[in-house]
Amino acid sequence: MILRRRHLLGLFAAAATTTARAGEAVPIYGISMLGTPSLGPDFSHFPWVNPGAPKGGEAVLSEIGTFDNFNPFIVRGQAAASAGRAFDSLLARNIDEAETEYCRTANSIEIAADRMSVTFELHPEARFSNGEPVTAEDVAWSLDILRQKGRPNYRQYYADITAAVIEGPRRITFRFRTNTNRELPMIVGELPILPKHWWEGRDFERPLTDPPVGSGPYRVGHFEFGRTITMERVPDWWGRDLPTAKGLYNFDRIRTEYFRDGTVAMEAFKAGQIDYRVENVAKDWATAYDFPAVQKGWVRKGRIPDRLPAGMQGWAMNTRRSLFADRRVRQALALAFDFEWANKNLFYDAYTRTESYFSNSDLACSSIPEGAELALLEPWRAQLPPELFTQPFTLPETDGSGNNRAGLMRGMHLLREAGWQVKDFRLVNAEGTPFRFEILLNEPSFERVALPYKQWLARLGIDAEVRTVDVAQYQRRLDTYDFDMVMAVLPESDSPGNEQMGYWSCASAKLEGGDNLMGVCNPVVEALLPLVVQAPDRAHLLVATHALDRVLLWGWYMVPNWYLNAVRIAYWDKFGRPTAPVRPGVVFDSWWIDQQKLAALEAARRGQS
Repeated sequence: MILRRRHLLGLFAAAATTTARAGEAVPIYGISMLGTPSLGPDFSHFPWVNPGAPKGGEAVLSEIGTFDNFNPFIVRGQAAASAGRAFDSLLARNIDEAETEYCRTANSIEIAADRMSVTFELHPEARFSNGEPVTAEDVAWSLDILRQKGRPNYRQYYADITAAVIEGPRRITFRFRTNTNRELPMIVGELPILPKHWWEGRDFERPLTDPPVGSGPYRVGHFEFGRTITMERVPDWWGRDLPTAKGLYNFDRIRTEYFRDGTVAMEAFKAGQIDYRVENVAKDWATAYDFPAVQKGWVRKGRIPDRLPAGMQGWAMNTRRSLFADRRVRQALALAFDFEWANKNLFYDAYTRTESYFSNSDLACSSIPEGAELALLEPWRAQLPPELFTQPFTLPETDGSGNNRAGLMRGMHLLREAGWQVKDFRLVNAEGTPFRFEILLNEPSFERVALPYKQWLARLGIDAEVRTVDVAQYQRRLDTYDFDMVMAVLPESDSPGNEQMGYWSCASAKLEGGDNLMGVCNPVVEALLPLVVQAPDRAHLLVATHALDRVLLWGWYMVPNWYLNAVRIAYWDKFGRPTAPVRPGVVFDSWWIDQQKLAALEAARRGQS
């Protein structure tokens, strides 16, 4: 989910499992925000998995950084990246189907006729990993504890849920503040279910050092904080035969090794200590995979297309800092970034420039506002940049030579308008204070992008310091907004909803550990957000999202970077994987150990030793 995630008539269409009188809620097996679920009530497994995939074996992955606890739901500490595999939710997403969920821990769903509540009947076999049944009381407690003591964005995400009413040991109803938020039933369905009995006597807000009890397919096995963690498949997991689980969670063990440096992690992969990696560095993809194991066919690599909205990646400016309070200053910093040079010289022309917060989807704005979108923005004309109404939003293009003269000249003009001028080769304000800020990174590989940007900014007289810190310190500084500029990624779905409040609202800008990194508090954005969240149909959603996208772009809160509609993977040839394409490109949980391939690989490696 993006917090992980129309007029509701027809929105939650699904096959009914019972017959009901007019006006009564009908139990259904799945819900979709974009129409009717594509899978019928008798589906046996997701079409993109191999339902007969063998179980067994171990897969070894890598992470950069460290971890000190197993609770991914709180601000404090650094949770293990794989800890989430221990927990499950009421509904499960079909990731090959946009905005659609099917029953998982819930056995059925009932949406009230007035759309002011949703009721879940829990599966009678649902159990936690310690054998205790999953009850409605656990579900209600999970909502309460996350809102009271979880990360601050949970309070915002679940703000429209007014009550969780226990109607029986396995039956619970969530009541809503409004019936206009089309996403609420799915938001509730994604609620992680935590065992109330296990947490009694434990402080939920403190980093958790005991392996947790959950209802998911895995549990914590061997671990050494900061170094390694193994998630073990629960052999008698209650949900193993559910249609939403068949063909998934095939490895007996998923071990994650932690490294402080990406270069060391790559060397571990080349040595066969790591089985699978996703490559995010274009230079490494182009140059680092010509080692002997690849040449011999022991390591496979592939670039697999995906079909997902790309969202936004960019240099995020903290507008809580007075240095970035002026929109003209932020635009000048964006104009200084030479994407074409970076793409040519650093990325081997692998990427496409990001020009929308909803890139690669019909949610992205285009041209100039017209029709319904113009009518939506017109009342705010005086508070918006005039050019928003008269020209399409575009980013400057260069010839890739490194001579971004036009962008820098335009940037300098904007900086002068904002009260900055160059004296003795330094950009200073009226008080003589130099324009100086820090670009904060959490991985050395980003330095190769940040350092050229630092040089381009220096041509404007700006002193940008590039600083790389460890993952734990980086996360803490983000949680407390103790930064000037960072590289941020804002993922998007096919149907934006509540997560937009977390990204952009004034309230979210004040929450420690929130998602509004830039500190955006804009009255126009504040007015548009409810129109996105409460859009009655797809047409209204597109209009509201186009308007929101346009206002954000012209606000210049980020220096847009790039995106790649593909997943680059490399792996030792010991795996089997489904042949059917899937929207995210790769779903590693659908892979399995192919014993014949494993035996052949081990024999080949022994023969070379």
